[in-house]
Amino acid sequence: MKNKTKNLYLVLFAMFALGITSCSNNDDFPLDDDGGENPEELDPSNWQGTIEDDLTLDATETYNLSGVISVEAGATLTIPAGTQIVADTDDDDDSSTNVYIVVQQGAMIDIQGTSSAPVVMSAASGNSGSWGGLIIAGNAVTTEGPNSVAEVGGIVYGGSNAEDNSGSINYLVIEDAGAQINSESQFNGLSLYAVGSATTINNVAINNGADDGVEFFGGSVSATNLYLENNEDDAVDWTEGWDGGVENVYVLHTIENFSTAIEADGQNNMPTITNFTAVSTTGGIALQFKALSGATITGLSLSGYDTTVDITETGRTDLSGIQIEGADADADLDYNAEATVDATMFDWVGNRANVAVLPGTIDSDMSLNASTMYVINGVVSVENEATLTIPAGTHITARTDEDTDGTSVYIVVQRNAMIDIQGTAENPVVMNSTSGSAGSWGGLVIAGNAVSTDGVNLIAEVGGIVYGGDDPTDDSGSISYLILSDAGASINAESQYNGLSLYTVGSGTTIDNVAILNGADDGVEFFGGSVFATNLYLENNEDDAVDWTEGWDGGVENVYVSHTIENFSTAIEADGPNNMPTIKNFTAVSTTGGIALQFKKQSGAVIEGLSLSGYATIIDLTEDGRTLAATDITIEGVVADLNAAYDAAATVDVSIFDWAM
Repeated sequence: MKNKTKNLYLVLFAMFALGITSCSNNDDFPLDDDGGENPEELDPSNWQGTIEDDLTLDATETYNLSGVISVEAGATLTIPAGTQIVADTDDDDDSSTNVYIVVQQGAMIDIQGTSSAPVVMSAASGNSGSWGGLIIAGNAVTTEGPNSVAEVGGIVYGGSNAEDNSGSINYLVIEDAGAQINSESQFNGLSLYAVGSATTINNVAINNGADDGVEFFGGSVSATNLYLENNEDDAVDWTEGWDGGVENVYVLHTIENFSTAIEADGQNNMPTITNFTAVSTTGGIALQFKALSGATITGLSLSGYDTTVDITETGRTDLSGIQIEGADADADLDYNAEATVDATMFDWVGNRANVAVLPGTIDSDMSLNASTMYVINGVVSVENEATLTIPAGTHITARTDEDTDGTSVYIVVQRNAMIDIQGTAENPVVMNSTSGSAGSWGGLVIAGNAVSTDGVNLIAEVGGIVYGGDDPTDDSGSISYLILSDAGASINAESQYNGLSLYTVGSGTTIDNVAILNGADDGVEFFGGSVFATNLYLENNEDDAVDWTEGWDGGVENVYVSHTIENFSTAIEADGPNNMPTIKNFTAVSTTGGIALQFKKQSGAVIEGLSLSGYATIIDLTEDGRTLAATDITIEGVVADLNAAYDAAATVDVSIFDWAM
């Protein structure tokens, strides 16, 4: 939304002068009997010029838009289903601002796309801002007054007919638009200047734009079923007293530095926004209200934005002009209700990104879709009695950057909740961070009702999570073929997240085929409980690969640990009371030395099938004077030998983890 020049007389003079100049450039277009261009003779391979009589395009042609197409008063441009219009612009000059389609006051457009054959308008380059998009000028009301002049193209708009009809749009895709004139004036994907309520706009997708997706400059038109992806300024923008509405809108922001879902400016005529879902994987502002602008909004769902409601006018306290779900807007609310618009209703849009932000609270059964990229922007908590099902091939990414505290971004399965990760060797489930940095998020945390030597109803060292009960066979679900990367966020020297944190998880839980990579703390840590885990691959986790405490009495089988980066720590760290967990087939390889097995206090284990290579210290006992017995640390059936190398041939073939590499 930018300012515009209103001096009509100066603009008309300029247009007249430009018209004289441009006549010499239109020799390719034969004149009709009235001296205007004959629309039937416009060349689809070099499509530009003035349409003064009704024209229907040919869907079998591709129209290479090389200049301005202006539909003049009294004419209707009909575009049948499946028509392709491609803007042909040069990145090396400002030609993008001279390539657009405009429907002038008194003219009409009839776009007849279908879900199976939408009309598509795009740029040959595929670059955002490559052309000026579609502009419609009508005779409805604007607070700027009648016969106003648009900020682009010298287009005249505005009148007194709120019910003005500029035609019909159905199933239209606009891509790569939003050309820049200067810092104050830009084209949008779809620019609607004083367009009236009799105009029909339904099923429109506007993607990859360098300015707004759709902007309403006054008028009374309403639009339904809008999909707006990665438009760099605002997805939906209005000014000049627009009093129409939008319904069923899905906004997606997945690229850094993109802006708002809604920007409203100018006088408030309370447009209606019904069923508006906006998703950001990069933060930003959701709703911005300038001057005294406002709206009536119902069915609002926002996910992933840093700011939900932004009021730009200093000192504005009366928010009664901004009604959200029947109450005054509240900047302290997150408005993160369940999505009111299902993105799948826009499957007709080609090349549509399929991205969703996981909700902060999952309190009923939820199944993800492997074709969707999921993002987490904070804590995702699976609550009591709910099950989160994650099918094979699903990718979940934690949004983090240099300014993000990774301790506030993690997934937790609370006591009495369940997780069902259904990965396969061909399609594992992947959880990582956008930054790819170790410790940039908190990983996966599961809390159960099994036993801890510290008691019941304990509070975890992270997240205030409650765990611990009296049921060793407690079931928190199933994990199969999961890759966890970049986790292990640190709270302080005593409290850290891990890749996989298991708080009193019971033996009824299944954990099989898990890879934990590039972690800033432990790979997997067991806080009590009785759970068993099989087939674990643990690479370059900066503290310990496998860690346990609080009397864990479960086990691990078929574990491969790889340390290849300096200053990484141990393959196993055991702490606290000893309930003799079982370690079977454990191969650990270090290229940088370090400690293989570290036992603190009276902790121990039963270890069989041990193969260690490259560690400077094999067994480290941290308690002074501790002597070993067969009741605390046994390796290969006998009491651990502090002088043994335990360098037998690998008991686990690393190739079984090819799915994780």
